[in-house]
Amino acid sequence: MDGQQIQVSDEEPEVLREESRRRRRRKKAITSSPCTSMDQISVEFVLPTVARGGNGPDSLLLEVAGNWTVEQVKAQVWLKAVTLNLCPDFYQQFSPDHCILLYQKKGNVCEIYDKHQVFQTLDCIRYWRGTKDVGRIQLVPRPQPSEESQQYQSYLNCLIGYDVTDVSNVHDDELEFTRRKLLTPRRIELSDRDPKLYSMDPWVTRKPLHEHLRTKINNSHILVVIHISTASQTIKVSIDDTPTQVLASFFAKTANKRVLLGIPENKCETDFVLRVCGREEYLYGEKPLQNFNWVRQCLKNGEEIHLVLETPPDPELDLVQKEDWAQVDDCTGVAGTHEQLTIDEKDHERVFTISMWDCNRKFRVKVLGIDIPSLPKVPEFVVFIEASIFHGQQLLAQERTTSKSFNEEVLWNCWLEFNIKIKDLPKGARLNLQVNSDFSLKVNEVNNESKLNCCRLLYYVNLLLIDHRSLLRQGEFILHMWKMPEKSEESSSSINADKLTSATNPDKASSMAIAILLDKYCYPVVLPKSRDVGRDYGAAGEEAEGGERGQREMPNHLKKQFEAIVATDPLHPLSPEDKELLWHFRHECMRDPRAYPKLLGSVRWGKQEDVLATHRLLERSSAWDTSGLDVGLAMQLLDCHYSDAQVRSMAVRKLETLEDDDVLRYLLQLVQAVKFEPYHDSALVRFLLKRALRSKRIGHFLFWFLRSEIAQSMHYQQRYAVLLEAYLRGCGENMLQDFRKQVEMTEALQKVTCEIKAMSDDKYHVTAQVVFQLRQKLETLQASGLPESFRVPYDPGLRAGVLLIEQCKVMASKKKPLWLQFKRADPTTLSKDPIGIIFKDGDDLRQDMLILQILLIMESIWETESLDLCLLPYGCISTGNRIGMIEIVKDATTIANIQQSVVGSTGAFKDELLCQWLRDKCVSEEKFQQAVERFLFSCGGYCVATYVLGIGDRHNDNIMITESGNLFHIDFGHILGNYKSFMGISKEWVPFVLTPDFLYVMGTSGKKSSPHFQKFQDVCVKAYLALRHHTNLLIILFSMMLMTGMPQLTSKEDIEYIREALTVGRSEDDAQRHLLDQIEICREKGWMVQVNWFVHLVLGIKQGVEKRST
Repeated sequence: MDGQQIQVSDEEPEVLREESRRRRRRKKAITSSPCTSMDQISVEFVLPTVARGGNGPDSLLLEVAGNWTVEQVKAQVWLKAVTLNLCPDFYQQFSPDHCILLYQKKGNVCEIYDKHQVFQTLDCIRYWRGTKDVGRIQLVPRPQPSEESQQYQSYLNCLIGYDVTDVSNVHDDELEFTRRKLLTPRRIELSDRDPKLYSMDPWVTRKPLHEHLRTKINNSHILVVIHISTASQTIKVSIDDTPTQVLASFFAKTANKRVLLGIPENKCETDFVLRVCGREEYLYGEKPLQNFNWVRQCLKNGEEIHLVLETPPDPELDLVQKEDWAQVDDCTGVAGTHEQLTIDEKDHERVFTISMWDCNRKFRVKVLGIDIPSLPKVPEFVVFIEASIFHGQQLLAQERTTSKSFNEEVLWNCWLEFNIKIKDLPKGARLNLQVNSDFSLKVNEVNNESKLNCCRLLYYVNLLLIDHRSLLRQGEFILHMWKMPEKSEESSSSINADKLTSATNPDKASSMAIAILLDKYCYPVVLPKSRDVGRDYGAAGEEAEGGERGQREMPNHLKKQFEAIVATDPLHPLSPEDKELLWHFRHECMRDPRAYPKLLGSVRWGKQEDVLATHRLLERSSAWDTSGLDVGLAMQLLDCHYSDAQVRSMAVRKLETLEDDDVLRYLLQLVQAVKFEPYHDSALVRFLLKRALRSKRIGHFLFWFLRSEIAQSMHYQQRYAVLLEAYLRGCGENMLQDFRKQVEMTEALQKVTCEIKAMSDDKYHVTAQVVFQLRQKLETLQASGLPESFRVPYDPGLRAGVLLIEQCKVMASKKKPLWLQFKRADPTTLSKDPIGIIFKDGDDLRQDMLILQILLIMESIWETESLDLCLLPYGCISTGNRIGMIEIVKDATTIANIQQSVVGSTGAFKDELLCQWLRDKCVSEEKFQQAVERFLFSCGGYCVATYVLGIGDRHNDNIMITESGNLFHIDFGHILGNYKSFMGISKEWVPFVLTPDFLYVMGTSGKKSSPHFQKFQDVCVKAYLALRHHTNLLIILFSMMLMTGMPQLTSKEDIEYIREALTVGRSEDDAQRHLLDQIEICREKGWMVQVNWFVHLVLGIKQGVEKRST
């Protein structure tokens, strides 16, 4: 395309250029070739007006040009209605925008929603061609929201914590566009789901039962206790029995006891279901008992399986409120092919859109200037604008303005031309604009000697150059910029993710604004979705059948180099030579899915030919879809380095095979990966929406993960809010009420915590008066409408009831967390223990959540090796901006409490105290030996886990033990080797905690060994080597959390710690020796840890450090 011909720039008046263009067109007019883009489509339009005589609505038949936009089609219909003098009052009073376009498809009403879309790319056109019917489109007045729907929207906004209808801070309609588009996957999921299965949401797994659990089963049979009313019946069942078979066995065994059990004569087993006593967790469906997570948990903990017989929940409670909206056309937002859009060989009078791939000139932006209401209080300096074009993390082009003095308003009014052609801009490319201070130049500098070049980023903002409709941005934009936070500010740790956002600063009143101008064209410029294969050229054409380059056999001497590149871990950087090799032999790469992240990281995304070649390769290769599921590999393609929609869709396609249990396991990272999507609507967003609507458990955690991000991340509020709204609109009233109660409880407790903190001056000490005030406030809350019961946010199967106020207290800690005890709300519970929750305000619990999630993943890795290391990843969830809840583990106390309880601070040096405490808690020698065994395995598990994750600040107040011998760690404030120091000296003297009192429990001391200690070493080595086989997965999971805002996880250097801890690149024998060496270091320096613990106890007595047990 001749950019000077089609483009309208600010150098020449548009009217004159338009007139000269018309003259040139008349001279150059040619007959259009027979091409699909010029197809005439016959469509019957049913109008909103009534025909004369009142025999139904007006209608007219129109021949629609395939390359008209929807907006043009409406305008032509309106024009024809006016020409035919149909109800002139209506058509002259209103504009075409007064109406929307609807059509019927398989009984569903669909809306042609996108006015910019090329008509022939709509799904309805394909549908009509398939049915060979004349298309029928109805124009109806644009519906206005009813009062009921507005109230419902307000209700949803309260649950979301954000008003999704507020469009005051957007420069296009992507927000509303996405809300409408997500209706389709939601409606499909709701129509497909089984109401009974969804209402009970059985928590099952497909993974085989591990050997260590099979040893706890007697001849493949287990005992199940089934309760009904006040009676119960124990039955013996096979682990391969389904819940239906268990019910049949129960009814057969109790045939003569029905009256005693209160079972009506007219009822049979099909009228009942089995639910876990005290929990909203059902055993339902055709899966064997051994596949239910609750059964496995009971087997693992050696607990009896208690179930209650009851009628199934009513699926009607999960009925979803009817949508006001019509479903949008399935191809909404889809662009045409290059051949449909190109102006080549077309009659210019019939060109209505332009293909970006016809735009041969370089991309440019005019920086007009910046404006800020009030200057920050800084010494005088000069600033410049740096403009960069990125795709993911790949820099495609960069330019900068001259430097100018920093004032409230700085004007440049200059064009920046980039070394990239418009046709080469990929979808997802973002223009990054930064205001930088230039300390190499000082204002009014006396001499012109250049100082040491020193630039500092002050403000930033991004603009996606191709919008959600695949249209090239045009015209003027005023973008409100984000301020670069100071290092001391909390938001500084999330800056890596924040700098990727395409959202602008909602604080328009006080934020820096930048005005830019992009080239304007007479028509929409569209990025085509593809190029017809027969018309390919360049590198893309070389991928066609018969092409040689890129398919040649790799020489033997390069195969080893290729294998070495593919085998490197995700943190390993690729050299330019590596990238060239991978791209040159890209067909070889496509045969090995392990090579995909490396190959796709080598693509030049700023070259249209390379992008087309990559897409062609991905479409033709079957290796990815036929290979086994490698979660780490798929997740890697969802991190911030990959912005291409086809690549990310391919990764999501692989994750579709994940079972619910695994979706939950990786949900934390998947929610974070949404930040790396260029647009609100994506394959990942749809995947999360579908899985949440399929499982109440996934939906529950998605709700809290999203709500927490909405509260904490202004940069991604809109995106997360749109997804959360789409999910909530698929929930029934029962589920919405559950969320409402949880939100109300969280907000009420946060208010109380703020008031308690305000009246507690001392950093650690808590007076009796403060505790008294807390209990008074809780009593007032309880009396004034606090929910009678609510689902526990970190464990949705558990329902908490009223507060046990006399057992609640304020914990002696800087942030004054609340120690709360709730009555169990479920009347079928067998436990007499209350539900204990620590409510925190002021701490970001997302780092704790990450570590606890990784511990769960480590546990699943070890289970595949038949290792049960008795980890205890307690419940923990962030429910808002630096607020959240932590589970209080019952029958557990800190090591510090045990040491202090007998002899005070010197207890840190008494090796036998821990062993004696454990013996006192066990009723027999057999129980004690079982406790020692559990201690040995749990200690081994946490030693390896804390070492690999670099968990620091391990003192005797954040290591706990249960009365059954289960050791576990809490409070993960220091990870990945970011250890605490005192006066510049590190407080971590050992790789992990293995103190003399721990060794004493294992029957050893000093350099001596024992059978228990030998077993401990073997367990540690097995656990360590198992984790080494999953190094890539651990690295990827942490990499995806780099952007969350955790102060200890902000750069790749932090994750390097894992590589070193897992001795990447060394042999298994070396790794084994390395771990055994670490154990020896712990034994030798155990006395140093004891000294540290003694000091902690002394300081703790003075300061009343936080305790986790009563």
